[in-house]
Amino acid sequence: MNHFNPEQALSETRREFGEHGGVTPSISRSSTFTVIDPETMPEIFGGIRGPQQGGCFLYSRHFNPTVDILARYLAAMEGTEFAVCTASGMSAISCALLQLCRNGDHIVSSDTIYGGTHALLEDLLPQLGITTTFVDPTDTDAFKKAITPKTRVLYTEVLGNPTLKIADIRALSKLARAEGLSLVVDNTFAPMMISPAHLGADVVVYSMTKYINGASDLVAGAICTTKAMVHQLMDLHTGRVMLLGPTMDPRMAYDIIQRLPHLALRMREHSRRALAVCRRLEELGVAVVYPGLDSFAQHDLATGLINRGYGYGGMFTVDCGTRDRADDLLDELQNKEDFGYIAVSLGYFDTLMSCSGASTSSEISPDDQKKMGLSPGLVRLSIGYTGSLEKRIEQMERAVTAVGLTNK
Repeated sequence: MNHFNPEQALSETRREFGEHGGVTPSISRSSTFTVIDPETMPEIFGGIRGPQQGGCFLYSRHFNPTVDILARYLAAMEGTEFAVCTASGMSAISCALLQLCRNGDHIVSSDTIYGGTHALLEDLLPQLGITTTFVDPTDTDAFKKAITPKTRVLYTEVLGNPTLKIADIRALSKLARAEGLSLVVDNTFAPMMISPAHLGADVVVYSMTKYINGASDLVAGAICTTKAMVHQLMDLHTGRVMLLGPTMDPRMAYDIIQRLPHLALRMREHSRRALAVCRRLEELGVAVVYPGLDSFAQHDLATGLINRGYGYGGMFTVDCGTRDRADDLLDELQNKEDFGYIAVSLGYFDTLMSCSGASTSSEISPDDQKKMGLSPGLVRLSIGYTGSLEKRIEQMERAVTAVGLTNK
């Protein structure tokens, strides 16, 4: 396990207090900002002045004081120089890749990624002249073989959505550096638990809608990277975040700021409960996949990547074999056991679950789903922490027994 402590790094970063001494930061809702000296305005547009050069703000699509506080906290948590917040996880991914790639460039990506990201790489970016080769995230050599003279980016999720295949970030980082490429990593499934930048990633992207926010009540994203990359993203002439405009509302930033201090507590409890439920499912002979189980094919790699004390995350899967049986399990868990809710997304305090092939991975063709190891009956669960753990295990036992998934 790693010794990087994101919780400590976050707690030790400089606290930002409210305008009148409040223990929480102020919400700066202004869309535009005044300057005292008329000469300051052209200096801001020329890049001479800015939030880090004289404390000058221009317009909230560029930088905003409240959003900047959240970005600073995220950078501390991730161990990166800077961060920029966006309106969604997909906007964070899109802007990061578009900043790094131009017409004619090439990306090598894991084939086990969120359906929306797959659609971006497979269907949309080729319209802009950017192509992608998809490979097995567990096979670093496959990434190497797919690299061409036009390749600019290696892209992966640490824990693949939804199969939970793990990419060896250290090995991919070494490969990227040797080839002069950028390694972009989506860590939505494992904030605090895994720190990709500490392992060598150049850019870390998040859907903060999920675990980082934790309440399923807003949509947000983040790009954590170098100071130079953030300045490129926010450049007035070519910055993808600046010009494409996925601006985070400062009220959203404030809400996430208030939830960051207990992210570590939440991740530990998600992990504790997931491990307990999955161990019981394994005892019953259910086809369960969870990185914390000794039977997980990449358990040793997972253990070597995670930060000490956070567990193995709150995501696991149950393979029901067929879509019909998956629907039966979801019906049992939601409508008869009140175990959780049939819904996309993850990281909520209640359990969220869905049949991935027919929902969050539906943008991926059936052939590609089969190639990446996604069964049509795979149910993805994001375990919550409401209710007693003992009761939740009993509910799960009854549900998998009713659907006929046990062999003991």
